[in-house]
Amino acid sequence: MTFRTDDGIRLEGELRMPDGEPRGSAVICHAHPRHGGSKDHPVLWAVRNELAGKRGFATLVFNFRGTMGSGGSYGGGLDELADVRAAVGAIREHADGPTLAFGWSFGASVALREAFEDRRVAALALFGIPLRPNDLQLPPLPDHRELRLLDRPILLLTGAHDEYCPADELRTYGADVAEVVIIEGTDHYLGRHEREAAAIVGDFAAGLSR
Repeated sequence: MTFRTDDGIRLEGELRMPDGEPRGSAVICHAHPRHGGSKDHPVLWAVRNELAGKRGFATLVFNFRGTMGSGGSYGGGLDELADVRAAVGAIREHADGPTLAFGWSFGASVALREAFEDRRVAALALFGIPLRPNDLQLPPLPDHRELRLLDRPILLLTGAHDEYCPADELRTYGADVAEVVIIEGTDHYLGRHEREAAAIVGDFAAGLSR
């Protein structure tokens, strides 16, 4: 499917509907477009299949502006806020109920910052949020005190060996605000642990629509 942002950028995505009536909706935001990120990654496929195939969520995974077949150009993590906003609007045309925003790495940063302005986002599941952006050059994340103000369910996941999102720093960042899960034996790229992470996201999402 394709859809447009408020500033007129045409984005491409893939919509997957559950077999029955959707219990909610989800948007999936990919990793950094200048470091190989796109909607076509096993981590995102696993999350999409879990949410749509097993949990009953209408699910949209899309490419940020300037990535593959999406129009426009890379916006430094700022213009991409409009991409998430448009994706939320697009998926909500296909399902009632709560909308979950899932993001990985760059996508986690963008999804979190957009949620502060978009009350349609009922909950966030964020993997490998770049607490240490290193060479990614991203806008600053909300700090721990600001995170409290979001007042919505948040799931934070990281691999035990994630250099961009160290486990101890994530525990501190999400303390008393979010559910924090550390996945042993993997790093920022979740090799061979994609389904494990997706199942954790699925359990979290299922709790939103009860």
